[in-house]
Amino acid sequence: MVGTDLPMDARQLKRTAKRAGFGLARTGSIAHHGSGDIVIAFSNGNRIPHTPASSVLELRVAREDGRLMSECFRAVAEATEEAIYNSLFMAETTSGREGRTIAALSVEEVLALLGR
Repeated sequence: MVGTDLPMDARQLKRTAKRAGFGLARTGSIAHHGSGDIVIAFSNGNRIPHTPASSVLELRVAREDGRLMSECFRAVAEATEEAIYNSLFMAETTSGREGRTIAALSVEEVLALLGR
């Protein structure tokens, strides 16, 4: 899920959501068939009151200059990558059915591998 307070329209949000795939790729994911990787993007940059003062809504939309959108795309990719690493490092050793155990990742070992 990608959320922003930049006022974006549906097309801009779709373009932004696609950049989460780059964050997945940076962690080694190939988004194989059936992976279920779905990204939803939303913006709270335009707040619409429940009871508007006027029957005409005035919406703002972020200007599509290259620099602003590029920074947004970069932020989405980096935030996605960081969220994945954070979730992996916070995982705990888990035991399940029939005595199956999956060990938590060793942060030190992973960082050593990434440093190569």
